[in-house]
Amino acid sequence: MSAAPELDGRLALVTGAGRGIGAAVAAALAARGARVVATDLAPGELPAAARPYAERITARALDVTDAAAVDTLVAETEESAGPIDIAVNVAGVLRGAPVAELTDADWAATFAVNTDGVMHVSRAVTRRMTARGRGSLVTVASNAAGIPRAGMAAYAASKAAAVMFTKCLGLEVAAHGVRCNTVSPGSTLTDMQRAMWTASGQDAETAARHIIEGDLTAHRTGIPLGRIADPSDIAEAVAFLVSDRARHITLHDLYVDGGATLRA
Repeated sequence: MSAAPELDGRLALVTGAGRGIGAAVAAALAARGARVVATDLAPGELPAAARPYAERITARALDVTDAAAVDTLVAETEESAGPIDIAVNVAGVLRGAPVAELTDADWAATFAVNTDGVMHVSRAVTRRMTARGRGSLVTVASNAAGIPRAGMAAYAASKAAAVMFTKCLGLEVAAHGVRCNTVSPGSTLTDMQRAMWTASGQDAETAARHIIEGDLTAHRTGIPLGRIADPSDIAEAVAFLVSDRARHITLHDLYVDGGATLRA
């Protein structure tokens, strides 16, 4: 007799689940038996990776920058589907520019999603988790939170803030049985990554090669493992951290970047 999937019966809330890493996370959790509320600003058809588990995934619209909307969705979810056991913050935006050219609007918009959104969702779900004495939360950040990147000051700063927020939250809720961790990806094959390549004027193959090989003029060391991550690589790390296999891990920042930052 085969064992039940490790997340069987658990309810997960995932933001930014319409594509890329968020969609991969939703699929990975559903594949392990979880019921998933997959939220996005404008959810559409389930991504291909998630379709085999469609019966376990419910798509909902959510603007994580709207604290009231977050509170409402979390309350409605718990009323209709039961207690949220797992929350994963994936929603994010990147507006790249040198600081001298960075607008106030771009800075504010970046923090509104990448930092404020993380706070809104995390606060809403952990309030309930602590009352129940259990739960796991993961924030998907970026290796840019730990190493400077030219042209990415707003993104890097917002992700660094999200990492430290999640760690501080984790410290506060640990005594209540709630674990909070972060996963920090490096370059990953997502629409965000492809948009950066388009903006640089490079074709995808050339841009990917430069990332893997490194670029001293951009102060990039390259990727020692010799490949760019697939969204599923990040999703597997998230799935581990929310599982009972990681029951004694909290306040941890797991880099999934093929060694690109040399863990600097």
